[in-house]
Amino acid sequence: MNTCFPDKTRIAREIMSYLSARPDAQYTLDGIVQWWMGEQKSNQHTTLAKEVIADLVTQGLIEKIRIEGQTSYYRIRTKHG
Repeated sequence: MNTCFPDKTRIAREIMSYLSARPDAQYTLDGIVQWWMGEQKSNQHTTLAKEVIADLVTQGLIEKIRIEGQTSYYRIRTKHG
């Protein structure tokens, strides 16, 4: 079976577009995979999402929120004056 994987740039654009339109939104990695990859979710898709999210965090576009004893959340990085 031949699986077509989504392009990392497209996924990054979709995540940023969604979060830009909803600045108060925050999601776990699982939530992002479910929303953006839906029924196609697989270990490879989860790995791809992790890579895209890591890139967006490194670029300072989104931030990782760690809550003690809970899963990390990701949200758009707020700009401070």
